[in-house]
Amino acid sequence: MIVDLLRHGEPEGGQRYRGHGCDDPLSPRGWAQMEQAVKGEAGWQYVVSSPMQRCRAFAERFAAGQDLPLSLAQDLREVGFGDWEGRTRVELQRDRPEEYRAFYADPVHARPAGAEPLADFRRRVETGFEAALRPLEAERVLLVVHAGVIRALVGWVMGVPDARLFQLECDYASRTRLHRHPTRGWRLIHANRV
Repeated sequence: MIVDLLRHGEPEGGQRYRGHGCDDPLSPRGWAQMEQAVKGEAGWQYVVSSPMQRCRAFAERFAAGQDLPLSLAQDLREVGFGDWEGRTRVELQRDRPEEYRAFYADPVHARPAGAEPLADFRRRVETGFEAALRPLEAERVLLVVHAGVIRALVGWVMGVPDARLFQLECDYASRTRLHRHPTRGWRLIHANRV
């Protein structure tokens, strides 16, 4: 099985910490990014999406246009950022510089207030990923998800510790490909391809 992980495009309001409590729709630019990301691609047999509207709206339109089945996977929503949700990096660097630096120095232990623990998030994503794919009889699946979900899945496949997850770049509308080998399990084919 080949699974393409497609990050959503740019949402309304630009770049900010959205997590799963702040769910802005895609901007016109975000829609264009998503359409470009799948242009000329074929062969997907199934689409799975996060239920967040910045993923779901494109997944619904794409699946309908390609006459593909679609399912929403609640556990593939973005990591919760607690008090940081809806805030930009610039705002956090200005208003909470020590908290911001601490998070990037130690994202496991210096979580924003109310944020989802990384270990819990990773378990949720891994379980949700396997549950979403288990019933599918498909060789190629498109998952429309978030940067955090992609980082968690790449981290799972590659055995990357929680503290290193944020070192994986994941641009808007980028694609990451995983392949489930019959004897060697999941393998990373490429990451962050725009």
